[in-house]
Amino acid sequence: MKVGLMPLFGGATSEPEYVARIANAMDDRGYHSVWAVDHIVIPKEIKSRYPYMEDGSFPVDPKMLGLEPFALLAFMAAHTKNIRLGTGVCVLPQRNPALTAKQAADVDVLSGGRVDFGIGVGWLKEEFEAIGESFDRRGARSDDYIKVMKTLWQDELSSYEGEFYTLAECFQYPKPVQKPHMPLYFGGESKAALRRVARYGHWFGVDVMPEQVPEKMALLKEMCDAEGRDINTVDVALCPYANPCDFDTLRRYEDHGIDQVIMAAFVPGQNEMEAAIDQIAEGLIVPAKAAE
Repeated sequence: MKVGLMPLFGGATSEPEYVARIANAMDDRGYHSVWAVDHIVIPKEIKSRYPYMEDGSFPVDPKMLGLEPFALLAFMAAHTKNIRLGTGVCVLPQRNPALTAKQAADVDVLSGGRVDFGIGVGWLKEEFEAIGESFDRRGARSDDYIKVMKTLWQDELSSYEGEFYTLAECFQYPKPVQKPHMPLYFGGESKAALRRVARYGHWFGVDVMPEQVPEKMALLKEMCDAEGRDINTVDVALCPYANPCDFDTLRRYEDHGIDQVIMAAFVPGQNEMEAAIDQIAEGLIVPAKAAE
């Protein structure tokens, strides 16, 4: 069983010397992956409901806004050798797809092919509005943007004509190291999210516990069957989020065929983050390796 980590590098934990040291420590401790969260701004007034808290409130102090994911992952690539570098998740419909394709490909090149590109459609309407992007039809826009990025990653001469984006004939290099492109992971637990997984890539589920896995996997199989895809070609990474996860819980995920568990570590300071990284490694990674 693979164990990944989704930290929040903001405030004191965004200092470059600290990020370099922690990245190296995660590599040494055997973490399979690290996932960088994505918020460009946090609006002062939030009416949108956060999907992973029972009361719908956003649980992160806006002053702890994390480093931009592609900048962070490029920096971490220079201080690591093995750990996978993921976006957890990039809010694609509020970004320019040509620029995003370039950023993802460049980090894949600089890391020697270690990028896992996590994609989400977003939940925070006020953030979209603050940066001048439409919140409406963001799922359909994401599908269009994925096609734009694929031509930029794969084709010698790229172009695209779609409902939301037109790309005149152009070149974008260097191409990703991973072929035909880096793995695409789609965040979300809804039917629409799992349909996107079946069409384009792999699943990154948040706040999904082992007892919920059979129902979700049955729905994912339904979506894969509709798309003519073998569900066994889909990698699944699940995050228990705020729920406790011990080694027994890890084994129950594994029993359900889950490839990777990603632990959230949204902690406020340097000492707290180091403690969380050590605790997760000792509680999950060490016994998992011993059981192999």
